[in-house]
Amino acid sequence: MFPKEFLWGGAIAANQCEGAFQEGGKGISVADVMPHGVAEPPTDEPVLSNLKLEGIDFYHRYEEDIKLFAEMGFKALRLSIAWSRIFPRGDEKTPNEQGLAFYDAVFDECAKYNIEPIVTLSHYETPLYLVKKYNGFLSRRTIQFFVHYAEVVFERYKGKVKYWLTFNEINSVLTEPLLSGGIWKQNTTKAERIQTIHHELVASALAVSMGHRISSDLRIGCMVLALPIYPYSPNPDDIIETMKKNNENYLFTDVQVKGEYPYYYQRWLEENNVKIKTEPDDMQLLLNNTVDFISFSYYMSICASSTLASDGKGNLVSSLLNPYLESTEWGWQIDPKGLRYALNQLYDKYQKPLLIAENGLGARDKLIKKADGIYTVEDDYRIDYLKKHLLQVEEAIEDGVDVIGYTAWGCIDLVSVSTSQMSKRYGFIYVDRDDNGDGSMKRYRKKSFEWYKEVIASNGKNLHKNK
Repeated sequence: MFPKEFLWGGAIAANQCEGAFQEGGKGISVADVMPHGVAEPPTDEPVLSNLKLEGIDFYHRYEEDIKLFAEMGFKALRLSIAWSRIFPRGDEKTPNEQGLAFYDAVFDECAKYNIEPIVTLSHYETPLYLVKKYNGFLSRRTIQFFVHYAEVVFERYKGKVKYWLTFNEINSVLTEPLLSGGIWKQNTTKAERIQTIHHELVASALAVSMGHRISSDLRIGCMVLALPIYPYSPNPDDIIETMKKNNENYLFTDVQVKGEYPYYYQRWLEENNVKIKTEPDDMQLLLNNTVDFISFSYYMSICASSTLASDGKGNLVSSLLNPYLESTEWGWQIDPKGLRYALNQLYDKYQKPLLIAENGLGARDKLIKKADGIYTVEDDYRIDYLKKHLLQVEEAIEDGVDVIGYTAWGCIDLVSVSTSQMSKRYGFIYVDRDDNGDGSMKRYRKKSFEWYKEVIASNGKNLHKNK
């Protein structure tokens, strides 16, 4: 049974939905120069083929979209602030008032419908100026710019936003250093990525400290890519390989939740021949400023082998294909029980409240006109996917896991971060825009819209209909 105060809702990101990339005093972000997602190198300047530059025009249509979210009964909306709307270059002392006012309006619109904003400070949108001048978080100087930005928005929105996340999928720095760490330098070494990780962890801890000083009501969490890892076989070598990969992922939550680098960290550094640069107060800072809760994205599980190479084709991660699971067109293997497993793993290890900040199915939806003249998408496949995952969330809650909310990813169709496509759709709401950037931008309710509305209204009870 889901808790009475469960935060049902959805999730979006500024760089994938807002558009208006040159309006309201906004500066250019790293997402604005990645027209093909992570598949190809960035461009020096924004190019018109980048669908994210217009997104789904949330910047001008936020009232319409939030009203649709309210119609579904959302209790929460996870969204991000575009850092370069507040500080166009990233290193200014004075924030951009137009950018601040925009998010005031968005949060006020959420409040009108009693929707709780859950706000990510850095969601794959580091200001491009910081990326090119400082190499993002590879430079320690970027920490002070991030903390100043955090201070400004914490102060500005302290009566409007209670829940904050510092870095989106912070562990993705290991595989996507430009997208996640803002490192402009191509072909980064593992040592550089590890140094960047340390700087982001310090920046996150400083933001937690700042937020708690500004208001004791703020709840500040981390956000990681949850990736349950199964051994490919019972071979002990595969078990050890799985342990090592799990440790690599847990490094981030160990630091942000426990406040210290884990016991296996030193050997990991030695084996990678890495020495990170730290300041004298760094370790105490991490220890004193741990997060209040853990949020994570969950899309798939992976398999680990000591001898076999990856044969999967996932976007941000890939692995050996699990023969017991089906895959989406984009290579994500569908594993609802992996979500229950991830929830239990995280709660057993950390005993902190958990928020599922992203989960959903990307698919090529087809807009149809029904006999009554209404346009919709018959996305039973999405309903089936989400239902199976939410039933496993309920199982985890029955296991005793403290799960405080679920915000389905891409609750309205967005531009994909990994491929910059519109055709990879996750939403309950269809947006009329195609991969060429053509379309009316009109919004249409999919079949899953009404289904999720019933899920929220029944607090999950309708998941058991026709079980």
